[in-house]
Amino acid sequence: MRLLFKQRFFSWFDSYDIYDESGNTVYTVKGELAWGHRLKIFDASGSEVGLLQQKVMVLLPKFEMYEGENYIGCIQKEFTFFKPKFNIDCNGWQVEGNFFEWDYTIHDANGNTVATVTKELMNWTDTYAIDVVEPGDALRVLMLVLAIDAEKCSRN
Repeated sequence: MRLLFKQRFFSWFDSYDIYDESGNTVYTVKGELAWGHRLKIFDASGSEVGLLQQKVMVLLPKFEMYEGENYIGCIQKEFTFFKPKFNIDCNGWQVEGNFFEWDYTIHDANGNTVATVTKELMNWTDTYAIDVVEPGDALRVLMLVLAIDAEKCSRN
C-alpha cells in the first residue's frame, strides 16, 4: 500500500493530507493549538481515528500515539551527537535509515520490513511517499512518520 503524505501549503497549524496511489484522500491530519505538537488524524469519512500528542516538560522530544482512546505506544528521540535516533515503543518496531535525508525503513522485531519512507524533493511543502507492507499498519506507520517530521520541524 502506497501513501502520499503532503503538508498543506497554507495552514496556521500542522495540517496534512494523505492520499492513496489513485489520489484519493485516505487520512487528513489537523494540528491543534497546544503546548507541543497535537495532531488529530481523521479517516476519509471524517471520523477521528488517531491522535499524536507531544509530551512537554521532558528532556528530549517524546510523542504518545493513540488509536481512538487507546494508547498504543510512543516514540522518543534519543540523545546522540551526530545522527538522530529514536526509541519506539510500538509493536517492537525499529527505524533505520538516513534521517537527515528523510529516507528510512521501519522494521518489526524479526527484521521484516513494515514500511519504507522516502522524502520527495522539488515540492513546495513536505511530501513523503510511504510504502506500507500490510495495509492494517498504515495508521501506526503514519503516526511514526508524523512524529519524526514534527521532531525535525521543532529542531529546525
